[in-house]
Parts: sequence; C-alpha cells; structure tokens
Amino acid sequence: MISRRSFVAAAAATAALPAQAFQVDPIYLPQKVSIKKDLEPGQLLILPRAHFLYFITAPGEAMRYGVGVGKAGLEFTGTAKIGAKKQWPTWRPTNEMISRDPHLYGKFIDNDYVQPGGPGNPLGARALYLFQNGRDTYFRIHGTTSPRSIGRSVSNGCIRMINDHVIDLYERVPKGATVTVL
Repeated sequence: MISRRSFVAAAAATAALPAQAFQVDPIYLPQKVSIKKDLEPGQLLILPRAHFLYFITAPGEAMRYGVGVGKAGLEFTGTAKIGAKKQWPTWRPTNEMISRDPHLYGKFIDNDYVQPGGPGNPLGARALYLFQNGRDTYFRIHGTTSPRSIGRSVSNGCIRMINDHVIDLYERVPKGATVTVL
C-alpha cells in the first residue's frame, strides 16, 4: 500500500519537472476510433506491431490507446482473460527476468523481496492480470514509470500504458474480459 509520504513525495517530484518534459506522440493518446463490427463490446484487442490496444465499446467502435510491448522473443500472443485487477500493484520480476538481466534486478536475487506499489513501481498505477485456463500468465497490462516506452517494443513481455491511460482503462474493463493479442 502506498503511504501518504510516498505519494506526496512522488507528486512533488512530478510537479518539479520542467514544462518541456517528455510528451507522448499524439497518435498514442486515447481516442475513439472505428473498428470491425464483429468484435464484442467489452473485449480488448492488442496489435503489438502497431503499438495499440483497443477497448471495444460498441459494435464498430473502440477506444484506442498507445502501448509499449515486449521485446522480440518476449511477447505475449493469444487469448486471455482479465483474472485480477489491482490498484498500485506490488511487483517482483520473474525468475526468467532476473536470469536474463541480473545487473538490473540484483536486489531481487536470492531473496523474496517484493517492491511495494507506488509511483516508483514499474507496474505503475494499475495492473490488469492476464490469465489463461484460470492460471496467471505473469503477463500484465499495466502503467509505466517509463512513458518513453510507449510506441516501442522494449518490455519483458507486458503491455505498458501511460499511467493516466491505464487508470481510464482500468475503470472501463471488467474482471473476466477477453483479451486477444495478435
């Protein structure tokens, strides 16, 4: 759980950033778009090569969000369900991530440390957990502390979103929603 002190410190740090801080390319901002009419409202469609996530709102209509996706060889593809939703989720890299990049994840080696949720957590403000056959895939749709990753293929497989955008999506998507990643 995020403490008041952590939240205030993060807010102050964010407010102190220069006005010219990083801006996301406008193409990746949330926008209503037309989409194939045969897609069911309430489902998510993710097109990793285009770096877009679509939340189907009505037949032929969707909200489109820009996303960052997995590096080559680390992408999730297929169909899943939203099995859990968490605000300010905790995080621990998978054992595969630690093995691949021990220099990045040294504080997680040989222990069971879990990073608390909060503004500095790599999962950001919200996380939607992808499940297949009732089991956690360890892939997530989540916020990010690295907005420059939106529109790029740089993650360890998860779908990253700007924190404000994932908060919006989190409010719209029910647990159990179908997610298709092509």
